Amino acid sequence: MLAIFRREFRCYFLTPVGYVYLGIFMGIGGLVFALNNLVSLNSDLSQFFAMMSYVWMLLTPILVMRLIAGERKNMTDQLLMTAPVTEYQIVLGKYLAAVMVLFISIGLSLIFPLLVLLQGRIYPMELITLYLGFSSQGCAFIAFDLMISSFSRNPVTAAVTTFGANLFLWLSTIATSSSSSSIVQGLNSYLSLYDRFSPFLMGQLSIANMLFFIIFSMVCLFLTTQIIHSRRWADHA
Repeated sequence: MLAIFRREFRCYFLTPVGYVYLGIFMGIGGLVFALNNLVSLNSDLSQFFAMMSYVWMLLTPILVMRLIAGERKNMTDQLLMTAPVTEYQIVLGKYLAAVMVLFISIGLSLIFPLLVLLQGRIYPMELITLYLGFSSQGCAFIAFDLMISSFSRNPVTAAVTTFGANLFLWLSTIATSSSSSSIVQGLNSYLSLYDRFSPFLMGQLSIANMLFFIIFSMVCLFLTTQIIHSRRWADHA
């Protein structure tokens, strides 16, 4: 698993993918920060993170689009499957490589609270809570997108498909939140990756929502291994 992690992580920066992702993330982050905090001289970062939480919908497809679909396009997936590692280790190694790049982008975003600190006041525990929720939500999106991309045969299709799935999650959250049915609203509140992030925006360290993000990610990774496993046996049939 460690060898797969190293291989995938290195590939992010031997190709333009990692730099494109980091550049777009910081570009959008800088624009949101300028509009939300600099222009209004506002030191509250909760709205900044609320807006940036939608960036995962746009950017996590970039991180996952070649992890599995790229192997299928280059016809190296069967070679990978015959390596002395399990399917779970393959998926986990690829997932952790994408998560590491995500953490790098989150680390770079610390420049925005530092800029606030120059002229304003930062509450450390509130900031830690925001970052915990923000990073947990991002990891959940990567796991979900990795699962969706495992159906695709080339990276471009994987990117389009995962973005479509992320967009569907967002639109379904909007649609069900305005529903007159309390059952539908309750189900949306329970399953939505966006609603689960809301308590962190209010400075609440929600252990229940942290566990939800972890369990959601684990389920998606498990389903990804099952998809790969079923396709592997179908190819040999």
